[in-house]
Amino acid sequence: MHHSLLNIDGFLFDLDGTVYLGESAIPGAAAAIAELRQRGKKVLFVSNKPLEPRASYAQKLTRLGIPTEPAHVITSGYVLGRYLAKHAPTQRLYVIGEANLVSELRTNGLTVVDELLAQDEKAVIEPAGIDAVVVSFDRTLDYRKLNTAYQALIGGAKLYATNGDLTCPMPGGAIPDAGATLAALQVLTGRSPDVLAGKPSTLTVEVVMELMQLPAQRCLMVGDRLETDIQMGQQAGMQTCAVLSGVSKAADVEKLAQRPDLVLNHIGELPAQIC
Repeated sequence: MHHSLLNIDGFLFDLDGTVYLGESAIPGAAAAIAELRQRGKKVLFVSNKPLEPRASYAQKLTRLGIPTEPAHVITSGYVLGRYLAKHAPTQRLYVIGEANLVSELRTNGLTVVDELLAQDEKAVIEPAGIDAVVVSFDRTLDYRKLNTAYQALIGGAKLYATNGDLTCPMPGGAIPDAGATLAALQVLTGRSPDVLAGKPSTLTVEVVMELMQLPAQRCLMVGDRLETDIQMGQQAGMQTCAVLSGVSKAADVEKLAQRPDLVLNHIGELPAQIC
């Protein structure tokens, strides 16, 4: 067994593909998390998905047998809202995203430019009225949104993204995520995001460490994505555990220059590995 998995007091779990897939918990997940909590370990959940407010994810986990309060869930929408409220509170934001993200940003006192205000199909937002474009997971994406964002960016608006995941794992296979829309805008404008809030960003690490109140080396980041979960954990100086229940496969892990400290089939196997 990897010797350094001795002194872990804090556990960070990704959600999609790690704790659950769609509406079902990964087998063994509820029991594993219950056991870690019984041993007095701190548990936080970190998702790049900004589709729901933190309370909804907490309710979902609770429904799946993992009782959780909203304060223990961190989403990329929460991280971005918090960051912008602090650093760019007066910017007018154009959001490629769904209703819950818009309300989360507004809850932080931010201004979201709304093309539906005019209630007119032909209503067009003037790019000049947009200070920044926020790109997120949006299942209502259409050409008008893409074009509005493009025109604003060409006009000098800032580019923010909740997360860079190309796809989101679902029970029937993956579906396109924010990273795909972001890639389209990057190809169109030749620009990279000014701020990327989700994993593996240092913004997420800062929020996580503030809540954990533990040194990074005593925390374990557990997730199914090597380029977000594992990379973030490694960059932050945490120990890392890759699970093969979501996006990544064993062959992907073997290609990494820096391997995770632990590779498991699913999180049900985790408590046995922690002293």
